[in-house]
Amino acid sequence: MIIIAGTIDMDPDQREDALEEARDLMGETRTQNGCHHYVWAADGFVPGRIYVFEEWAETDALASHFANRYYKEMLALVGRYRPRRVEVKKYRVDHVEPVYDDKGVPRADFFTAD
Repeated sequence: MIIIAGTIDMDPDQREDALEEARDLMGETRTQNGCHHYVWAADGFVPGRIYVFEEWAETDALASHFANRYYKEMLALVGRYRPRRVEVKKYRVDHVEPVYDDKGVPRADFFTAD
């Protein structure tokens, strides 16, 4: 599994327009093979900040996304809004488990077997 997470900072007066313009592309991207999550969301505390969150099944799915028109159109969209700062990173995930154990207790440690 691969997680893409980060932020895009732009003119606060343009953020809602950018998110609205990105809406259809987000929906279309979610139809791609191996895409489990794909969303841009406004930060409720930092004006002009957008959070990016994606979850991909594996490297080939992400590579296919990068070659797809949805990715290219999203890059062009971001460019039109002249972001002040973009910081987006990818994370390779080797173990996933729930936050809550079988008793409903939130756990910071990893408590299930691989």
